[in-house]
Amino acid sequence: MKYAILLYNDPAAAPEFGTPEMDAEMAEWFKFTSDLQEAGVHMGGEALTPTQTATTVRIRDGKTITADGPFAETKETLGGFYLIDVENLDEAIKWSEKVPLVGYGSVEIRAIMEFE
Repeated sequence: MKYAILLYNDPAAAPEFGTPEMDAEMAEWFKFTSDLQEAGVHMGGEALTPTQTATTVRIRDGKTITADGPFAETKETLGGFYLIDVENLDEAIKWSEKVPLVGYGSVEIRAIMEFE
């Protein structure tokens, strides 16, 4: 079964880029990705640019409305995702427990809908 592992965190709680703490965390991310690949469950994934670079699009009354930034103000923002193919939700949870930010952020697991 295919799942998206969505990675949320408060950027203020994460290590700052260019610090030894971030370097150590990046090593954890590279290992996590490598572990997924070696297990044969990795389908893809990407890190996202900060929410300040986002554009939100809506159509209301036939008009397209764009706004800078995310739709809602929140402390935790979507920072990236992995796509995995595992047997079941329990296995997806086990992988999610290994995500480096799970100690200061949150990981949302969503099954991928498959259409025929």
